[in-house]
Amino acid sequence: MVVLLMVVCLIPDVAQGQSRKKRKVVREMTIYDVDTLVNPIPLQRKMWHDKIDRSQKAASAFDGKASDGMIYYAEDSVATNLLTGALLRDVDQMQVMIENMPFNEDPTVSEGQQKIRYLSDLNELVQKFNKDTKVDPVFWRRTVTNFREMLIAKHEGHIVDFVHRHPDIYSLMNRQLFEGDKEARAYVYTTVGRKEPVMMIRRLSEFAKDPFACEIIAAAAKVVPSEIYNYASSTNYTLSNAVRRCMDPLVQTIVKISDESKSPLRAMAFLSWIYDRKKTIPEIDAITANQDLFYKSLIELKIENKGGLGDQTLTDELQYRGLKYVREMNDLHEAKDPVRFKCIEDFKPHELYYVMVYGQDEIYTSSFVGTFRRMMERMSDSISGGDLLASVQYDKFRTFIRMCAGYNTLSTFLSSMSQEKKMEVMTDFIANLDKGKDDELEDAVDVADAFGSINDEELMNFLQNEVRRNYERSYKEKSLKGMRVYALLATLFNGLKASDNQEAIKQQSEVLSLPPINLVQYKNLVNDSGVVYEQVFFYGDEDGKASFASFLGGFKDGKWKVVPSKYWTTITSVTGKPVVIYANNPLPEPEDEESQKQLCDYLAQNEIAPTVVIHRGHSYHLPLTLDRLNKSSRIVMLGSCGGYHNLSLVLDRSPDAHIISSKQTGAMNVNEPIIKNIETRLLEGRDVEWIDMWRDLGNYFKTKLPSYKSTFADYVPPHKNLGAIFIKAYRRLSSNEEEE
Repeated sequence: MVVLLMVVCLIPDVAQGQSRKKRKVVREMTIYDVDTLVNPIPLQRKMWHDKIDRSQKAASAFDGKASDGMIYYAEDSVATNLLTGALLRDVDQMQVMIENMPFNEDPTVSEGQQKIRYLSDLNELVQKFNKDTKVDPVFWRRTVTNFREMLIAKHEGHIVDFVHRHPDIYSLMNRQLFEGDKEARAYVYTTVGRKEPVMMIRRLSEFAKDPFACEIIAAAAKVVPSEIYNYASSTNYTLSNAVRRCMDPLVQTIVKISDESKSPLRAMAFLSWIYDRKKTIPEIDAITANQDLFYKSLIELKIENKGGLGDQTLTDELQYRGLKYVREMNDLHEAKDPVRFKCIEDFKPHELYYVMVYGQDEIYTSSFVGTFRRMMERMSDSISGGDLLASVQYDKFRTFIRMCAGYNTLSTFLSSMSQEKKMEVMTDFIANLDKGKDDELEDAVDVADAFGSINDEELMNFLQNEVRRNYERSYKEKSLKGMRVYALLATLFNGLKASDNQEAIKQQSEVLSLPPINLVQYKNLVNDSGVVYEQVFFYGDEDGKASFASFLGGFKDGKWKVVPSKYWTTITSVTGKPVVIYANNPLPEPEDEESQKQLCDYLAQNEIAPTVVIHRGHSYHLPLTLDRLNKSSRIVMLGSCGGYHNLSLVLDRSPDAHIISSKQTGAMNVNEPIIKNIETRLLEGRDVEWIDMWRDLGNYFKTKLPSYKSTFADYVPPHKNLGAIFIKAYRRLSSNEEEE
């Protein structure tokens, strides 16, 4: 087992048990396993094989480069093998299998029609892969395996028995095989609907008219009631009617809010109070009409709710409302404190806590420090740090610890509690990171990110011992997720002291089975013609226009040719290596989104896949940029917070990406020197080495632009972006274990 071997190397005297070798199961050869044709393919079916072959060829261009008979996934040979084996070799074998299948004597269809239907279903499977913007190699390996087994079951007349044994997301993905069987369809949809209500309700259009729709809608209403509200208030009659005819009491409460509330979107956050009859809809409308009362009531319900009914809707609203206070403080960053922090002046300590943790994506360093100081002052001697965390039910406490570490306030916070309580809190900080689904990693990423900011050696030694202890626990409990998480944290711990040593980081990359963390090779940035393509996203607000003008000003040194057009500007190198930069014009909102769309369409039509992507805009614009990332991006500069969800989204779409992010909103006078340094290396055809580059930039801000030195310090280079490194390594471990 990969995890076990990693920990044996990293943590002496841990996990000395030997992993058992998997015993290969030898099964009898059948007609389904034959890999050569029994009879030639008739001409009427040859066109379907050609269609599948074309779909496979498109799949093998997954990396944006010419087809090479492989489906390349990041610099990850295991994941590449999983995808290549599943979508190319296994699909090839299934084409042969379909042709060799004996006719099952169905009187309603001829043998030719039957096999054409199977081939059509197989082609649809490959096309689904081609449309997937967030490819998971393990998922696709299992989906293809499921397709093969279900196809055999269908051919033998056992489709219902098969789905009863496999009522999962993989069977749902291959639903084209059972669409004609009402019993199989109902069983898969309802079973998956109970297990994965969030995913299923977003597919309501697939089953809105089915009699089992209400069961899935009712299950989703408990988890994502906001989705039910959206459908209830939709102008799409089919979707709206599916919700409104469902007589589940909770669903009907949502319908009532949609119909009766003056501000239904705001009222939805208080669904549990309305459903439990603690408040009426008019009473909730009165609360939401007052900004401060609205926010404080959200906090009250959040603490009371403890992850209960509609918690995600409540959390989303809490974050959205909290950001209003954060943005107000940020906008007044040059004002005196009494003016800047007036909006939170009457907030209690736990309310200030929520402003910080739910405003993490946009909060400035000075806004955090100012809010934190007010929280500590109001806690005084009457409320300890432990009391505060208990009062908020430890909600987001790992995020808070990580933020305190990053903003150098952790020792202050921990000093507000007894030594015993301090150790208890930090023990909890490391503990139970294996809880939840395998892909729920937010808490573990918070811990990984915190490691890079903690300077207290005694505390770090304590945390390292806790990582060791939790690995041992996970091993005894046979928690695979736990072993993965704590093995990776141990590796990151070991690499911290050598974070600026090229050779040490190279060794750490090898231990993590990752490509070099400290650099992006120039050869991986160029396309087949030797050109580096970049894309820069700008937005149409005043800051975006100023950034765009300043950005263009950096290309007047004679090394570049700048050509403007209606929707975008093209910047091409005229000296050095070929580099082409596309930047959408920051047209007035909302036309800026159209300029981005036009540019992306142009790049797609011309098969241009940028390997460098730069976001120039506020954090609230970032989701639009992330939606447009491509699979070939190798350097992604966010210029704003790189919290877990953003990091995860980047790596979903661009698994090879080295991510530059900031602990706060990016600054134009910091972004541009970073970009210029990258361009200089590209023009010279050099690898982009982060350690050397960050050292040069540090000297630049120290000597040339000292007023921005502290702002630059908030930027996190890829080799120190422990959260991103953790996610990459965790996903790679998952792929490795799937192949074993």
